[in-house]
Amino acid sequence: MASAASSTAPRVSQGTKHGVAPLRAGQGTSFFLRRLHSLSGIVPVGAFLLEHILVSNATAISGPDSYARQVSFLGNLPLVFFLELFGIWLPIAFHALYGFYIWYRGEGNTISYPWTGNWMYTAQRWTGAIAFIYIVWHTWTMRFSGIDLHAYPSASFGKVQSEVLQPALFLFYVAGLIAASWHFAYGIWLFCAKWGIVSGEKARKRFLVACLVFFFLLTGVGLASLATFRKYPRQTNEPGVVVTNGRQVTESR
Repeated sequence: MASAASSTAPRVSQGTKHGVAPLRAGQGTSFFLRRLHSLSGIVPVGAFLLEHILVSNATAISGPDSYARQVSFLGNLPLVFFLELFGIWLPIAFHALYGFYIWYRGEGNTISYPWTGNWMYTAQRWTGAIAFIYIVWHTWTMRFSGIDLHAYPSASFGKVQSEVLQPALFLFYVAGLIAASWHFAYGIWLFCAKWGIVSGEKARKRFLVACLVFFFLLTGVGLASLATFRKYPRQTNEPGVVVTNGRQVTESR
């Protein structure tokens, strides 16, 4: 009996070795970093993404003036540089780089074991990579190159519009939006499962459906914002110039 029992043990071990590893707690530093990585995906990175899609970008639907007011509001927050540095850039850098490390150490097997959970695991990794590339590029072009939108918020609509009207960049915007929306929405489900907020198979399945609905909501609002930039009359992105009733008017400062 002992030999029979021992002969079955390697089969179990072999079978689990090639599967996608469950959410492991880790030990010591690994435990702390994994928990911090999970938490940073919700706050502040997720909160920033939520505000960016559902608030800031959504104001573009109301037109250039509303969008400019929102950009001006954000740009005039106290200590805005440090808020961006410690509330956005550094958390995103940590979440992304440690996520790449987890991905590198993981063992995906969607071809050998094409289970739904495995495909979602893989989608979470790839959408994270796409979203990170998009966020870095978008932050650089909008914040650190060309017109300073904090100084000239009236040019913000035109600056985004000039990129969205280019077919290749528009598709890049769409890909980045979908990737970021999926990564955040499914990340909420992973966070709640990992932290024990939602327990039980039925509860997790129901919550997964809610997260998928949230994904479609984020994507829908984001696509509506992009469509507004494309269909709206062409706006200028020159510093200190505002388009009013089809005419360019110098902005008083």
